[in-house]
Amino acid sequence: MKQPCVYMLASDWKGTLYVGVTSDLVKRIWEHKNDAVAGFTKKYRIHNLVWFEQHETMESAIAREKAIKAWKRPWKIDVIEASNPRWQDLYPNLL
Repeated sequence: MKQPCVYMLASDWKGTLYVGVTSDLVKRIWEHKNDAVAGFTKKYRIHNLVWFEQHETMESAIAREKAIKAWKRPWKIDVIEASNPRWQDLYPNLL
């Protein structure tokens, strides 16, 4: 899936959240799941893709990521639950 995307990962149902941006969602989520890169998601075991949004350009994806990162936690939870109320890991559906 080579397309600019903003995504949210969760450690568990309503657990720790991570917001990121990528041009290759499948590859990037694989990296998170396999702790291929040191950082926040590896340290806190945040591996479940619970939400993503595709964009036409990387610039718009980056702008959206910055906006979402500034949101309050309940707003992020509302966005996730609007499309994924059970907080299922969406990664298998991408493969």
